[in-house]
Amino acid sequence: MEIFLNGSIKIFRAMVILIVAALFGIQNMYGQENEQWITFEPSAGQSNGQHIVLVSGDDEYRSEEALPMLAKILSDHQRFKTTVLFAIEPESGEIKPDYQNNIPGLENLESADLMVIFTRFRELPDEQMKYIDEYLQSGKPIIGLRTATHAFAYSEDSESEYAKYSYNSDIPGWEGGFGRQILGETWIDHHGEHGSEGTRGLIDGIKERNDHPVIRGVSDIWGPTDVYGTRELEGDVEVLVWGQSTNGMTPEAPLNWKKSIMPVAWTKTYTSEQGNTGKVFTTTMGSSQDLESEGFRRLLVNACYWALEMEEEIPEKANVDIIGEYTPTKFGFGEFIKGLKPIDYK
Repeated sequence: MEIFLNGSIKIFRAMVILIVAALFGIQNMYGQENEQWITFEPSAGQSNGQHIVLVSGDDEYRSEEALPMLAKILSDHQRFKTTVLFAIEPESGEIKPDYQNNIPGLENLESADLMVIFTRFRELPDEQMKYIDEYLQSGKPIIGLRTATHAFAYSEDSESEYAKYSYNSDIPGWEGGFGRQILGETWIDHHGEHGSEGTRGLIDGIKERNDHPVIRGVSDIWGPTDVYGTRELEGDVEVLVWGQSTNGMTPEAPLNWKKSIMPVAWTKTYTSEQGNTGKVFTTTMGSSQDLESEGFRRLLVNACYWALEMEEEIPEKANVDIIGEYTPTKFGFGEFIKGLKPIDYK
């Protein structure tokens, strides 16, 4: 009888544990489904102690697809904790890249060691923008992709204290806004034929390529997005990759030598208004399709190490293998996948 009772008690306890675990799992899943950003943690005990926050929010080049994929690589292969933010429509909680005024989770920048930004023409409310401003004032490192050169656009009658960040700012000391003053350039034009020419990264034979850790192990860069136009870049710039237009949008397309080359990846520093200095890596490439290029992914991963003063840890050929399935959407306005929430990219 005693054995029977003991056995029944053990079975009862096991059932209780299973029920509690199931309820917790449902609650946890529900919570994740309603999270407005996603975080990737390295395997237990494997973290390198650095936190990278990746800020998406462009309505053309599918940053909402590119940055989660990059975040997985940085977390799984390079052991960074990564957090990805999105442009969210408040009413539905869905990712809506052309919703210009809401990127929840920017408070994650308070614990960030590096910010990767890929936004376009955003006018964020001051209560969100303050986290970007505070990050910049601290002098922490920044990586800007593609449309980050024109990351912000404030209306002419804006009374926001952050209107200086607008891509077309004429405020003294902030001419050209965040793009020009922090990253090195603002929006100029399409140097290549948009939608019919791609970009071939030119790296061989450049003196900086022989020495700079950001291009260690990078042997080939190509992307279907066209070359952006630039002027003389602002600040202490070191160009690492030049871009040549291609007559076509395939890796095999011949180079269009009728057009001049333009800088497509460079490093520099910025000095905040509080006097703090930070490292910057900028590239005018970066669409979700550009990240199909192994060489370009390696360039970005190396840039993260460099920005975080971890150059000595960059291997001869960093592992940038894509994790899971990655079928990027072609760039274009209104072409984003509808109805997705952040959890769908996890």
